[in-house]
Amino acid sequence: MTTFQQKILNLVKCFRRQWRLFSNSERTTVCGGDCMLMALQLSMAEVNKQHHGDFTVSLSDVLETWNYLLHDKLGLSYENMKEPENYADVKKAYHTFLAKSNMLDLVDICQKCYSLGLLPEDESIAPVQLLEFISGITNVQENSGAVLPTPSTQVDRQGQENVKASILAKKSVCSYLSLLVNSKDDLALAHILNVPDRGLGREAFTNLKHASQKKKMSIFLMATSFIRTIELGGRDCTSSLYDPLRAHVKGLSSFVTFIDKLQEIVGEILNPRIAGGRILSTVKMHLIKGRSNGDPFCQAVEEVVQDLDLKIKNIIDSQQEILTASTTGVSPTREEEG
Repeated sequence: MTTFQQKILNLVKCFRRQWRLFSNSERTTVCGGDCMLMALQLSMAEVNKQHHGDFTVSLSDVLETWNYLLHDKLGLSYENMKEPENYADVKKAYHTFLAKSNMLDLVDICQKCYSLGLLPEDESIAPVQLLEFISGITNVQENSGAVLPTPSTQVDRQGQENVKASILAKKSVCSYLSLLVNSKDDLALAHILNVPDRGLGREAFTNLKHASQKKKMSIFLMATSFIRTIELGGRDCTSSLYDPLRAHVKGLSSFVTFIDKLQEIVGEILNPRIAGGRILSTVKMHLIKGRSNGDPFCQAVEEVVQDLDLKIKNIIDSQQEILTASTTGVSPTREEEG
């Protein structure tokens, strides 16, 4: 890990320790580069719908606005850049989207940490460095998960497929965990709504988003509420026959049922080590079901789950050591030395 990556890690740790200074909700998710770009894309599509009637946006417009937004938020010069169409509305929609999703992006967290003096000067991150870091994440993880080979290191076709599978696997597993922790995380939901394939494509997500805005609730709560109404045959069931979501009942029911299964594990298993392992195992089996053993995605999911399981156990062990030290007055290190 480079010194700069360590600074980013310390930044996130600082946020986790002092989250009360950043948000009123303890279920707040850190929004990295790829999620920031996706949030911007959804926000731009929403603004376009308000102004032009279509919930769509071109990739070129997203990337142009993305560059402008980063320079604006980081206080870097953007005098030579053309201000994107309806930029004020887009910027407002972007921050509103994050707020409703209980999310904070890396730029806001960085600026808040330093304005409050939570990190020492030698841990400072220059705006240009943060710009390069966020843009670097995006170049790797976006573009439909593709990684473009550099002239010095040409990657063969099989290698590209393995990298794409690895990125998709990590994003999918982490998104299930994020949604389980923060049900308002609409970006996590967008990543996994149709992973694995449930027949819930762009139209389904758009219909869900519009319905959630109309009902003033998160997209996940909207999906859950809709499926519960269908299952229970409530008074709104008849009118829902004409609801655009009706066309997606099967897929939405499958999605909600699986999240319910994960939530049951959290509620039934009190030991966090066992619960964490069970959740990861359940997500893994869900993602690779029906795929062949030689599928690169299956292997990638297996590796991601093993890595996350180890990290979760290490975190739990570390917290237990801190708790033991605080109750006994003896640090684990000194105890071993003695």
